[in-house]
Amino acid sequence: MNILVCSSLYPNNIWPQHGVFIKERMAHFSKTTGHALKVVAPVPYYPPIKLGSRWLYSQVRRRELLDGIEVYHPRYVIVPKIGMTTYGLSMFLSLLACARNIRRHFDFDLIDAHYVYPDGFAAVLLGLVLGKPVVVSARGSDINLYARMPLIRPLLRFTLRRAAHVVAVSEALKGVMVRLGISPDHSSVIPNGVDARKFSPVPQSEARSRLGLPDGTYLLSVGNLTENKGFHLLLQALHVLRTRHHLTQLGLLIVGDGPLRGELERLCERLDLADQVRFAGRVSHEELHVWYSAADLFCLASGREGWPNVLMEAMACGLPIVATRVGGIPEIVSSEAVGLLARRETQDLVQTILSALQRPWRTDLLRQRAAGFAWSHVTDRLATTFEAACQRPDPLTRKAA
Repeated sequence: MNILVCSSLYPNNIWPQHGVFIKERMAHFSKTTGHALKVVAPVPYYPPIKLGSRWLYSQVRRRELLDGIEVYHPRYVIVPKIGMTTYGLSMFLSLLACARNIRRHFDFDLIDAHYVYPDGFAAVLLGLVLGKPVVVSARGSDINLYARMPLIRPLLRFTLRRAAHVVAVSEALKGVMVRLGISPDHSSVIPNGVDARKFSPVPQSEARSRLGLPDGTYLLSVGNLTENKGFHLLLQALHVLRTRHHLTQLGLLIVGDGPLRGELERLCERLDLADQVRFAGRVSHEELHVWYSAADLFCLASGREGWPNVLMEAMACGLPIVATRVGGIPEIVSSEAVGLLARRETQDLVQTILSALQRPWRTDLLRQRAAGFAWSHVTDRLATTFEAACQRPDPLTRKAA
């Protein structure tokens, strides 16, 4: 089977960690099943003028090879102030020209789209024009957030109903889509996987030596520095733990970057935490296991989530978890043998972190839980889903689900 993957959430030469979970899924799928892939990962058009950070879009290569997979980066136009309602159509036009060119030497059987809007919407239009079935994967905010937007909600429904099949990364996300009106039989839950060879622990003393960390107890959080990820709540919790509970050896490691970094650094100063918090910035996927190995507890204070891979990566490295009870998180942290769940507010995070730091944890049980999410399980289910989608009626003639 030949598959064309469509997603703007795919790594490139400028942002190699962007959407790395999609690259991991599809690279493992191709290697395991032998199905051939090509990827179309559109990026917004921006002129090569050094004004702000968006000019870097102009530096993304038009074509590149990642993990042996050919990736194309056509440009699509985003118009300021008009808003997201035009993004799907603009992305479709860029996909159409690129896909027609690809089809001359790679006659794909199916389109695999990630992120329901605008990517999935554009891919469904592409499938209708080219007569190809489309499988759309919902990731999280594309449903949890965009479904609240009155102008985007109808576009989500169109995409979900016109796709040959819809994949949700968690039961919680599937439930939201069913409430949007799609049939439960029209969707499957296939979570992301984790590579236990890449995410395997090293001795904590070795990891801390490599990172230059002094003795102490360390919390770790990994993610984009946005309000949704709740790093401000972790900083407030750290302040309370150090001042009211006298955990003066407790520190916080933050891996990731994003628009709130400056604000978070200023919050550290106000809370007198500048020496206890380390902002590591972006870390390559290949080096993340060292950070997991160096820490004592992984913390995630998100307000919304689909299926956060960082939790599986932490468990694969033997690191216990404290996380908020949102989205697919309870499906990952399904037992107190691997972690504890908290409400998304400072005091409950403080109490839950205290309990977790005082509890003995078994590394073997954590790694055993992570092993249940091996990529081989994921790719087998994906292959079955894709094969079934190709047997459905032609997308130009079938009725919406």
